Amino acid sequence: MFDTRELGRRPGALKRLSRTVEAPGNLGIEVIGVPRGAEVEIDLRLEAVMEGVLVTGTGRAPLKGECVRCLEPLEQQCEAEFQELFSYPDADDRSRPADTGDDAEDEDAEEMFFLENDLFDLEPVLRDAVVLSLPMQPVCQEGCPGLCAECGARLADDPDHHHEDAVDIRWAALQGLAGTIRDGEKDDHDGVVRDVDEKQEK
Repeated sequence: MFDTRELGRRPGALKRLSRTVEAPGNLGIEVIGVPRGAEVEIDLRLEAVMEGVLVTGTGRAPLKGECVRCLEPLEQQCEAEFQELFSYPDADDRSRPADTGDDAEDEDAEEMFFLENDLFDLEPVLRDAVVLSLPMQPVCQEGCPGLCAECGARLADDPDHHHEDAVDIRWAALQGLAGTIRDGEKDDHDGVVRDVDEKQEK
C-alpha cells in the first residue's frame, strides 16, 4: 500500500517516491516471469487531480525463464511503465461513468481503482504492466539456432552438428519396391536378349 496523505487534495500537487518491494507470485507468463519474492524497484510520480491521484511510474525487476528455441534457462531484466488514476471514494458522481447498460462500459467501470483511507494498492496495476512488457518468445541470445530436430542437441554448442542423410521410413517401402522393379526389368531385358540370340543361332 502507498500513502497519499502527504500529497493532499489540492489539484496540481506533486510527490515523487521510490520504493523496493517483493514481487508477488504469478508475476509472469508460462515461459518467463519475475520470481516470487524478487526485488522490484518502483519509481512513482503522484499528482493530485480533481477526481483523485494520478499515479505514473516505472517498475524494474529481474526475469527468469527458458529460451523457447533451445529450452536453456535464461535471466533478463524487465522495465514496465504504467499510469493509473486512483479515484477518491467521495469523488463527484459526475466524474464516474454512468450506468448505460452497455456491458463493455460496465466492465470499464469495474476496472476503476479507488483510494481507501488515502491509500492505494499498486499490485494489480504493476502486475498488468509487467505481464504486458514480457517477451512472448524469449530467447537466450539473438539468433539462437535452437535444437536439432533429429537428436535434440543444442545447435549453439555445436555449430557444425549434422547427421548423414537418413531415409525417411515412410519412403523406405517405396524405395524397396522401386529396387525390385528395376531388378525385374533387368531380368526381363536379359531374357529378351537371350531369346533373340537363341533364335539367331537357329
